[in-house]
Amino acid sequence: MATYKVLGFLFLIVMISCNQSQKNTSKDVQTNSQQEMEVTKAQGIITKISSKNFEDTYNTLVEIITNNPNLKIIAQLDHQANAASVDLELNPTRVIMFGNPKLGTPLMQNSQITGLDLPQKILIWQDDNGVVNVSYNDPEFLKLRHEITDKEDVLTIISKALDNLSKGATGI
Repeated sequence: MATYKVLGFLFLIVMISCNQSQKNTSKDVQTNSQQEMEVTKAQGIITKISSKNFEDTYNTLVEIITNNPNLKIIAQLDHQANAASVDLELNPTRVIMFGNPKLGTPLMQNSQITGLDLPQKILIWQDDNGVVNVSYNDPEFLKLRHEITDKEDVLTIISKALDNLSKGATGI
């Protein structure tokens, strides 16, 4: 009888151990998790091709923003000039940072980390083929990135404004 109890006990232990799930911490699983978290190139970025040369595209955008009483240019960055200052070459690449606190502040009140992406930025850049592009963050991507809720009206206004600014700059 004692033998059956021991065998039964061993059988129970084997059954319990067979039903245990193991967490797979292999390198493959870790690599897949990292890939799922990576932001792919151009995700959340809207890019339009300009019908104008680089300087005209840039100057037109500066003029449009400057003449809009709701917008204020915060900074202008010339990446090409910065690269040249350390003896490196870069195709024409400039950023205009601008904002409207009446629109940006409600987004930051909803999710303060949105301040990482505000004020708005538009990148004017020329590729190796001489094509001039205008790129900016898609407000819908910022909504997802910063988990912004209940601000559809503000995001719609920002989307339309960025679309109009980029269309004006590119001449499309």
